[in-house]
Amino acid sequence: MRHRRLLLAGVLVAAAGCGLTSGSPMVDDVRPGSIGKGEPLKDARLTVTSKEFTEQLILGAIMGIAFQAAGADVLDRTGIQGSVGAREAVKNGDADGMYEYTGTAWITYLGNSEPIADPLKQWQAVRDADLKNGVTWLAPSALNNTYALAMNQANFKKYGTKTLSDVAALAKRDPKAVTLCVESEFANRADGLPGMEKAYGMKLPAANITQMDTGIIYTQVAKGSCTYGEVFTTDGRIKSMNLVVMRDDKKFFPNYNVAPEINTKALKKYPAIAEVLDPVTKKLDNTVAQDLNAKVDVDGQDPHQVALDWMKEEGFVKGG
Repeated sequence: MRHRRLLLAGVLVAAAGCGLTSGSPMVDDVRPGSIGKGEPLKDARLTVTSKEFTEQLILGAIMGIAFQAAGADVLDRTGIQGSVGAREAVKNGDADGMYEYTGTAWITYLGNSEPIADPLKQWQAVRDADLKNGVTWLAPSALNNTYALAMNQANFKKYGTKTLSDVAALAKRDPKAVTLCVESEFANRADGLPGMEKAYGMKLPAANITQMDTGIIYTQVAKGSCTYGEVFTTDGRIKSMNLVVMRDDKKFFPNYNVAPEINTKALKKYPAIAEVLDPVTKKLDNTVAQDLNAKVDVDGQDPHQVALDWMKEEGFVKGG
């Protein structure tokens, strides 16, 4: 999955120190809206970071804009290649915070092999384990960027499946009906297709499974070349292509809920960080993420501008 596929690149970035010394000031002309009243972060100098893919760039900008509205001077170090590079920046104090995924922390950073099915308990486990690393996790969002299977509207009307259990039942009833387009990684991961088949009692013949690059999956599913495709649940193409996502009713796939990951020393120095970010984080869910991601990936808009527009539309900040 994207969160882990970037691991090697992140290790290389962290080792070389690349990407952590660059950055530019955020200069958005914003003032407090529903957050940042009284400018509780006035005179604070804070650095935000993120990974380099669309959703992360948007989330990094959202965090930085929130800090600015609360009175802080913000240095933008978003867009670091790989998960580990951004993570290390927060751990060692090169950055003060970022939005991170609970599943990535639990499995990639903290070295666990078994995810926790309950999203809140997964966040709590990550929060508790990471305190010793000098990292504090603030309250999580409902945004969960994990694996899913999706189908187009025509196939949804034809087969009517809504859950992965429904897909498994269809595969038993009509084996030829269930064809999959997946990434090679998903096809071979224990937390991908093999594990999903085991969890749902599904056994698909190899001829029903086609491996391809991520972007092609969406177009092939939209065209109906395969009945179901492996997707990421917050991808903007789900909405733009009007795809239907199957619910993971047995909660097999790991939770990748987004939450602020803050350097503990920075949080102790500026405890208002939590009150500034909490209302914003609570507003983040998969629908919001799909909308914002689509503005970048489908409409070609700038991630920072998309973040700023959303923060204003939600009333979190006001223009100067």
